[in-house]
Amino acid sequence: MTIFDTTPHDAARTSRPHPQPDTSALFAMSVESSVDFTLGPEVTPVDAMERAGAMVGMSLPRFLAGVPGAEETCSAALSVLTELVDLTARYKAGPDLVGRVTWDGHHVTVSVGDMGRPLPAPEEEPGLYLVNRVADDVGQYAGDQGGRVTWASVAA
Repeated sequence: MTIFDTTPHDAARTSRPHPQPDTSALFAMSVESSVDFTLGPEVTPVDAMERAGAMVGMSLPRFLAGVPGAEETCSAALSVLTELVDLTARYKAGPDLVGRVTWDGHHVTVSVGDMGRPLPAPEEEPGLYLVNRVADDVGQYAGDQGGRVTWASVAA
């Protein structure tokens, strides 16, 4: 016996359209674009900066296409990426360096982890002066490899 043999066939019930869920909220949300990368333990800080910059440098201009000031935003985000990758590569907690650059329609957020220490003061790491000058907000949170993920948000 199949399920169709035991289910009553109600023509009126099956011919009525099913109620559709309200999807208007889905269309109101912004589309997110992001690029993720992982660099293994053999990569030096200089190589990590070059590889991450090259990878993100190909995608970010496409994410920002049509956005006023896209070139400046892209340049600022890549500068932030370079500094955070350099800092994390020199003080990483685990074997790999991981990162994500996300465009949410208003900000480019650069996240790089896992750093094996709290974010130092700019006096200790001068590249953080640039990060703090260019980014709207900078912070850290607990990462997956026992360290910290450092992030910075750059407004478009």
